[in-house]
Amino acid sequence: MSNETALSLQRPSAYEANRDVVFMILPLLALATFFYGPRPAVLCVVAAFTAMLCDHLVSWLRSRPHDRTENSSIPAALVLVMLMPATVHYYVVVVSVIVATMLGKHAFGGYGHYPFNPTAFGYAVAAVSWPDEVLLYPMPFSEVGVFDTGGATLLENAAHTLRAGGVPNVSLFDLILGNYAGPIGTASVLIIISCAMYLWMRRVITLSVPSGFLLACALVAFFYPRVNTLGLEPPWMYLDVRLVSLQYEMLSGALFFAAVFLVNEPVTRPKNPRAHFAYGMLLGFMTMMFRYFGSYDTGVCFAVLAVNALSRPLDRLFSRGGYQGEVRA
Repeated sequence: MSNETALSLQRPSAYEANRDVVFMILPLLALATFFYGPRPAVLCVVAAFTAMLCDHLVSWLRSRPHDRTENSSIPAALVLVMLMPATVHYYVVVVSVIVATMLGKHAFGGYGHYPFNPTAFGYAVAAVSWPDEVLLYPMPFSEVGVFDTGGATLLENAAHTLRAGGVPNVSLFDLILGNYAGPIGTASVLIIISCAMYLWMRRVITLSVPSGFLLACALVAFFYPRVNTLGLEPPWMYLDVRLVSLQYEMLSGALFFAAVFLVNEPVTRPKNPRAHFAYGMLLGFMTMMFRYFGSYDTGVCFAVLAVNALSRPLDRLFSRGGYQGEVRA
């Protein structure tokens, strides 16, 4: 048996991998419905239906039968919803999913051919177009109705406090459990880590990309903390401040969620496994730069779009001998 045949037997098909991602979204969605009621589930249904409708529309426009085994739009739409607040209006979800599916995916030829992550593209368009809808979050157990969100108090997340040099008023226990104002499905670190282990055992994701990504984020947060706006003091000074910065930078926001469900996207990451760790490190550094100096708290989506353009150069940089990479398909 050749190495290529053995590898294909070990890894799930694209259909199975996308199905596993959808399956791992469900625990995060269950926690979100516990915090905010049924609205997150309705948002996910709307997003999935919109994505499927876009796929069928493209098949009709191209006069081709719809491929039922190509299901990548559904997990992309669900991950997009998980990055948004529970109070986001339905039209924002519909438009961002259409942008992600039609422009981010099908405009480049469909699954396996797009150069930029469709989920990150859809989120970036939504964040730029409707910042008040996408970047303000309700507290858990707020009054978030399926159709009426007027009773919910909206807050900026912990990244806004860090940008101002302050310390967010969230305990470590609440950070781990996800009991703070933030996106729908990115809060609970424990559930996200469990999902990551399942996807890794299923060979849907690799650990080298998220390891490099989280390591780079942690290094920037430790050596250049935003808490109390420290400068470039020696790393052995102000250890308490650095550890507090590390805690809030890593556990608040969408870093762990992005490490599992966003930066590991198989089409846009490098095909050469030797380039994965460097790709993750570059993504982590760029994410922190967008966090520190950008206008949007969830800078990881903008960092993904920027670093996606370097996937092929990284493949060539880390290639050895006759390595040709995998064909996008």
